[in-house]
Amino acid sequence: MLMLVLSDFHLGRGKFLENGQINLLEDFDEDEKFVEFLDHYSTGTYYFTDVHLVLNGDILNLIQLDVEGIYTHLLDEEHICKMVKDIIKGHPVFFQNLRKFLSRPNKKLTYVIGNHDVGMVFDKAQALFSEACGEEVFFTDQLVSNGVLVEHGHRFEAINAVPKAKTFIKGPEDKKILNLPWASLFCIYLLPKLKVNRPHLDKVRPISLYIWWALLNDFRFFVYISWIVIAYIIRTQFRPYGKYNKNFKIGLKQLTKIAIHPKYEKFAKRVLATRPDVKIVIMGHTHITEWRRFKDGRQYFNCGTWNHVPSMDRTLHKNITDLHYVCIEINEKKGQIKNAYLNVWKGKWRPFSEEIVTSL
Repeated sequence: MLMLVLSDFHLGRGKFLENGQINLLEDFDEDEKFVEFLDHYSTGTYYFTDVHLVLNGDILNLIQLDVEGIYTHLLDEEHICKMVKDIIKGHPVFFQNLRKFLSRPNKKLTYVIGNHDVGMVFDKAQALFSEACGEEVFFTDQLVSNGVLVEHGHRFEAINAVPKAKTFIKGPEDKKILNLPWASLFCIYLLPKLKVNRPHLDKVRPISLYIWWALLNDFRFFVYISWIVIAYIIRTQFRPYGKYNKNFKIGLKQLTKIAIHPKYEKFAKRVLATRPDVKIVIMGHTHITEWRRFKDGRQYFNCGTWNHVPSMDRTLHKNITDLHYVCIEINEKKGQIKNAYLNVWKGKWRPFSEEIVTSL
């Protein structure tokens, strides 16, 4: 069996809005490459192969879409379903070919829920996604299969997660709404406004270097973003909707964490320490690929993103547009992992290149 793990697509309403304008909030522009990827692993020698496709969180960007023209964190099941319908409509090729992939023998799909698509916890949203794919999709916040553990990873950051037991809270008119963490609230209320002037703002890695660069080279924008963030923090303490979210208040210490995208090696170690049955941990969220083999032979992968990542790292001297994914070969009869790869998808003429090849 093959397990294919991809992460952080951030699908929005599509490249163009209904009025023909470019959608500045659309991050995903690789629909055709994804179609080629799906075809490669479901036709030819892979037609009858057991292939388990795992979408590891932040596949849909449900916290940067407006609800009837209004950006709000008071998101109930009806709001999320409208967003899911809009995304399906905006990416017809993407979903048509997921349907085609799943119609072929021995293919299945698991959706691991992340922080940008936490709204997929709603049953009706899951049903809409499954209907678009033509087959039932399994939804979870953590997948464990044949010694491989897959999760998005955002739970390790306080500003990006809430306790699972507090996923929902009562909103206006006693409706069940999502209890969003502070970083999600920031993405809903401030990021769309900031991206009008700097569309790349949330993509740059590491963003801490970008902030220092803006201080020295884009001072007016640095002052603008500093003012708008501070004003937002103060203003939101007095808004009535703040009472609906227990994680709304934030201290300066938490605010500084926004500028940091940590490497998750230490978190992978923490997971492995509590799961002797797991040989490989796979995460996403950071948009940066990683691989580590630990002393006991167990491994950690981060499958990165398929979005454009402008880099401020002077050692790279380039923008990152690599389409990374993790491929695991599993002997299901023996329940053993044969090989693990961190690959870059190149397209149908040269399907992929192997960056990391390991075996257990």
